[in-house]
Amino acid sequence: MFISPMLLQTASGPFSHSDYIYEPKIDGHRLIYSQQAGKVRLYTRHNNECTRQYPELQLSFDDDIILDGEVACVDPATGVSDFESVMSRFQARRADKVQQLTASLPAYYAIFDILQYKGQDLRGLPLLRHKEILAGLTLPSSSYGVVPHIDGAGEALFQQIEAQRMEGVVGKRKSSIYETGRRSHAWQKVINWTYVDVFITGYRKQEFGWLAAVPSGTSDRLRPAGIIELGASPLHKQAFRGVAQQLVKGEDKEFVHLEPRMRAKVRIRNWTKSGMLRSPVFDQFILG
Repeated sequence: MFISPMLLQTASGPFSHSDYIYEPKIDGHRLIYSQQAGKVRLYTRHNNECTRQYPELQLSFDDDIILDGEVACVDPATGVSDFESVMSRFQARRADKVQQLTASLPAYYAIFDILQYKGQDLRGLPLLRHKEILAGLTLPSSSYGVVPHIDGAGEALFQQIEAQRMEGVVGKRKSSIYETGRRSHAWQKVINWTYVDVFITGYRKQEFGWLAAVPSGTSDRLRPAGIIELGASPLHKQAFRGVAQQLVKGEDKEFVHLEPRMRAKVRIRNWTKSGMLRSPVFDQFILG
């Protein structure tokens, strides 16, 4: 049985409030764990079943249950979850590949909510009651864990998250109920963004997208670093078009290529292992 998960609003910055608890944001993908009549099924937030990708998470609890959490692969050296590793797990389909990755990139289920237990729908209960029930569960193995939380001190937790280069913090109103399938201000995320200066070296011909490049090592050469698809306002796009017309140096089927004269500041989740910007969001143009 699938339940569409409650989603997060984005806070403008770290905040502290006595009406909220705060959790570290796990850098993986959302996972609904459903055990019905003893049979375990795993679902993404979009109701795509992914049970076979995670054999180590197909273990049973003492009774039927539906849980909400994040599946992650944790780097043993740093203790920080690695998004690319869990994407490798999620994208694996062949049984031999799944078996190989289960050994080399073990998955961990970080549970932060309980939606049903022993036939009872818990979504109408306040969040702190959910946390009490979660704390009393016996977990099937060390591949499962309950996400810790602290009371009121969101800014202090965010400072720790920044220092450890983790993804961010989630603040949740203590009295909130579980609002299935919608975003709610009762749950707010604060992302630990990294800011990067890039050169804009082209644009996509069809849907919006600016090509980004960064210096290659110590040389003056630039290397491709991804496509900026988010964050630019209509005013930014208008200003870009006015300048871009003077910088065109060529084109191909998908892109118009520009002289690398325009610079911008973008925010990213982190760098990928191949040196690309992960989820770049335009922040502002850099003048001069």
